[in-house]
Amino acid sequence: MSETEGKTAIITGCNRGIGKDVVRLLAEQGTNVICCIRKENPDFSAFLNDLAEKYGITTEIIYFDMTDEEGIKAGLKPLLQRKQRVDILVNNAGIATGGFLQMTSMQQLKDVFQINFFAQVLITQTISKLMMRQKSGTIVNMGSIAGLENFAGYTAYGSSKAAMMFFTRTLARELAPYNIRVNAVAPGLTDTGMASQMEDKAWKEMVGRSDFNRLGKPEEIANLVVWLASNKASFITGQIYRADGGM
Repeated sequence: MSETEGKTAIITGCNRGIGKDVVRLLAEQGTNVICCIRKENPDFSAFLNDLAEKYGITTEIIYFDMTDEEGIKAGLKPLLQRKQRVDILVNNAGIATGGFLQMTSMQQLKDVFQINFFAQVLITQTISKLMMRQKSGTIVNMGSIAGLENFAGYTAYGSSKAAMMFFTRTLARELAPYNIRVNAVAPGLTDTGMASQMEDKAWKEMVGRSDFNRLGKPEEIANLVVWLASNKASFITGQIYRADGGM
């Protein structure tokens, strides 16, 4: 029996990249998954059906856009109404953007914060109510080394991730009396769609900072997320775990 077998996890931004590997790894351990994505995706639906059949779990998809706060509330409302048990929340959704300060509009800054921070906080407010009622749960937030190190051109993205990681530490203190753990993972540059959007010079600089001189693999980050969500990390809360290949 795995550490998360029979539990239920909610994962945002999980139809590709790190989030998709989190879903797969949790399913392999017998964890029921509720996946939050922006729009219908037949390939992802087929992926979930295969997981359900192979591992005997339940799967569900909730559709909402992270820029639409009313849509987020409407999407999550049925969970509150049916008093859904939620054992794990993985706040994985996010967007990356680059640009020097003078080239970053206030609207761009607001857009990045909306998806990388404000929407995640709103989701956490909702799901933590369910966890507080059951007096147990674990939350894993997706941070970034860009929120810990200083990289030129990362004002918007880095600041949003720094906010998410500060939120992690603060929330851990607030929810500890309810037996809820809150941690974050801070990946280095990982082989996802975000990495492919980077300019070649910035890409090489980021990879060159790693002792392994390579990109991280989504599964390598997902393994850490799933471990933090499990009972094997039962005495760990309020921590930021770097997974950056040595930077």
